[in-house]
Amino acid sequence: MTILSRANHILSRILESLTILLMVGLTAIVIIAVLARLMGQSFSWYDEVAAIMLAWITYYGSALAALHRRHIGFDTVLLALPPSMRLVALLVGEGLVLLFFVLMARAGLQVLEVLEGDMLVSLTWVPVQFTQSVIPIGATLFVVCQLLSLPEYWAKTMQGISLEHAEIEEEVETELQKNKDRV
Repeated sequence: MTILSRANHILSRILESLTILLMVGLTAIVIIAVLARLMGQSFSWYDEVAAIMLAWITYYGSALAALHRRHIGFDTVLLALPPSMRLVALLVGEGLVLLFFVLMARAGLQVLEVLEGDMLVSLTWVPVQFTQSVIPIGATLFVVCQLLSLPEYWAKTMQGISLEHAEIEEEVETELQKNKDRV
């Protein structure tokens, strides 16, 4: 296993664990809040915390999707181009994505400066900076994940292999193997 694939694997496990933990936590908070409301008690903080957790799930899940190249893409259009144009299109596309997320990380840091000293409305001991730190962290993670997955994506694209089609074909083959005894 190369250093790049090992780093990819470790980061994938960390992001998967974090995303699952956030999803379980969000589910638990919503269930507890609903049960409390049914019993006549309502938590003032639940909707604010749930919204923050949903945003965190979105950012960390997005980085995980970038690591596995599972965001919406146009492989068919890209692969229809001649190899020299394909290379240019890939570089332009990747460059634009990376530029966007670098700018987002920078803007996120500026947001944190503006929010210095602010606290959540319902949980006055929680700094808003903490809750919004997901913006620069998530954007930076997205850039790292995009760069870690780029070499494999580059190689497959230059070979004319679609990551989307390969995944679909693998799933079809798996289902055919499962169901071949039924026929």
